[in-house]
Amino acid sequence: MNTDCIFCKIVHGKMPSSIVCEDEKAMAFMDIAPVAKGHVLVIPRVHYDPITATPDDVLAHLIGVVKQVAQAQVKALGANGINVSQANGRCAGQLVPHIHFHVIPRSDGDNKQMKWVSGSYADNDEMASYAENIRAAL
Repeated sequence: MNTDCIFCKIVHGKMPSSIVCEDEKAMAFMDIAPVAKGHVLVIPRVHYDPITATPDDVLAHLIGVVKQVAQAQVKALGANGINVSQANGRCAGQLVPHIHFHVIPRSDGDNKQMKWVSGSYADNDEMASYAENIRAAL
């Protein structure tokens, strides 16, 4: 347990939460500052951060829980769509440094907007250069 981590405190019962589901590896609970009503956070019980330091089996389990929560949001809330979001580092918008997934139910006409501003490359050569650098690091 990271004693400074609010999510670790939730896992260990030291902070209140509205738990949606839990098992030996993961917890899903309501976000206290929801983008839309029914917004759920899915976290591992063990403290990991960032995604690059999280074991593959933990990530696989978490995405399975994300899928279950999304299915339940569609069934229970009548969601027409789901946003799944995961950020790493403050510059990416991560506020709690404990890996977590946001599962946000969406409805037609809900007027919620993801603030994604698309950019571009100077040309195909620049894009290919980025791809090559990433491939080399794999």
